[in-house]
Amino acid sequence: MMLSDTFQPLYSLSGLGVGFLVGVTGVGGGSLMTPLLILLFGIHPQTAVGTDLLYAAITKAVGTGVHGFSGGVDWKVVRRLSSGSIPASAIALVILHVLGAPSSVTTQLITRSLGVALLLTAPCILFRARILQRLGAFSEALTDRQTHILTVLVGAVLGLLVSLSSVGAGAIGVTALLVLYPRLSTAQIVAADIAHAVPLTLVAGLGHWLLGSVNPAMLVSLLMGSIPGIVLGSLFVGYIRESIQRAVLATILTIVGARLI
Repeated sequence: MMLSDTFQPLYSLSGLGVGFLVGVTGVGGGSLMTPLLILLFGIHPQTAVGTDLLYAAITKAVGTGVHGFSGGVDWKVVRRLSSGSIPASAIALVILHVLGAPSSVTTQLITRSLGVALLLTAPCILFRARILQRLGAFSEALTDRQTHILTVLVGAVLGLLVSLSSVGAGAIGVTALLVLYPRLSTAQIVAADIAHAVPLTLVAGLGHWLLGSVNPAMLVSLLMGSIPGIVLGSLFVGYIRESIQRAVLATILTIVGARLI
């Protein structure tokens, strides 16, 4: 396939913008890119989700290299999440295969899943501190066995959400882990969430590829913009007040999520 056949400037420009925002805010690209592809470019929801999952797997790997695992990765947490998310992702992909694609039922399922995921992401961004404060006593009372079980369940929920919407492995996952593991630093939580998100989005993305819901040309164009966008955005971390970032992102995600539902 020639470069001229794969390079699509508008997609690359979108990738640059989303990559920049991911680099600045740390918000998962799926919550921004997938709605953009569906609402602005009119891409079929399943193609948008499938393409974005592989896009996310690659950009998260690059983002990991840029930001680094400053706090180290707690692989025990990653294993617990994966033991729930990978089987759940497989189940979601089987459901999509059975329903058929593209179909009106699949379109409705993915669109509504995306809307729900965005509406869950928004409060996790805007009210994370309050959520953690309210659930502080609950977090401290958990035994290791209870934490293990709840982590697997969180992984299962993330596996379903990510496979159906490409959203969930960022703000939702980090917030849940902060509740379940109050003794870990934020850096360790973020590192574990990213380490878990890379294989999850890769598995889900490859599953969508097998279902025929990935657009390779669009994927290449998005990556050509997003990778330099993430690197550029990471250089601007700290220049925009975090409270303003959270408020703007939460508002956008709430509006888009409500529209999709």
